[in-house]
Amino acid sequence: MTLSEDLATWSTYVGRTRRLTQVLDVESLRRFAVASGFAADVETALPPLAHWAWFLPVAPDHELGPDGHPKRGDFLPPVSLPRRLFAGAKMSFDAPLELNAPAELAMTIANVSHKSGRTGDLVFIEVDRIVTQQARARVRERQTIVYRAEGDAVPLPDRSADVPSKAIVWTPDPVNLFRFSAATFNSHRIHYDRAYVTAEEGYPALVVHGPFTAVKLATLALGTQTRPLATFEFQGRAPLFVDQPIYLRPGDTDGLFEAIRCDGATAMTARAGYR
Repeated sequence: MTLSEDLATWSTYVGRTRRLTQVLDVESLRRFAVASGFAADVETALPPLAHWAWFLPVAPDHELGPDGHPKRGDFLPPVSLPRRLFAGAKMSFDAPLELNAPAELAMTIANVSHKSGRTGDLVFIEVDRIVTQQARARVRERQTIVYRAEGDAVPLPDRSADVPSKAIVWTPDPVNLFRFSAATFNSHRIHYDRAYVTAEEGYPALVVHGPFTAVKLATLALGTQTRPLATFEFQGRAPLFVDQPIYLRPGDTDGLFEAIRCDGATAMTARAGYR
């Protein structure tokens, strides 16, 4: 089949919805908070992006692909491009989450699109996620997942950049990556399997989770205000690697935050809005 024929097939998944229910238990949130570098006393204050602590994928072993992700074609379209990345998300926080209370997550495939990039074809899947409690939307989120072809090997960034002004230096190690993978039940091998990530995906070292970096930027955003977040969005731009310093800093405009790589490349941008 041609790519256009494949895209037509994958686009038939638009509108597909899945609903999950779960009690928003404290201990799942506590593990997420501690793995994210946040305080364990979640009963007092929820960590940023707390809704990611629940409704985790629970595919059995035989339903996992070679990269550790659940196989495609169940809820997500069976995109044939081999590499998958969490490219970004936009979210709004409409009401506080209630701990130890039931909740529902509704996931809907919102869009399938194609672009050509430096590494070749890119297929973007947008997924709407709404968390409700007591028939009230608490969190609304649109996630963007990107699939791409295999690319050339990526060199390890050199540590040539000066520490930006007002930056917090974060240097995640393998244990940090493992704990975040465990807290989010993320079995993507690029975050813990060095032999796989270097031999199969061409990265020079373990890759830091995009959501991990997003949580760090959301934490920074909260620290600059006394008001809670009303909206938050982020976009990944370049990979970050284990045991390398990452500079988390406010951007040049209000509400903008950035994760700067040790070679000076902007790895992630985020924008926060407040109540």
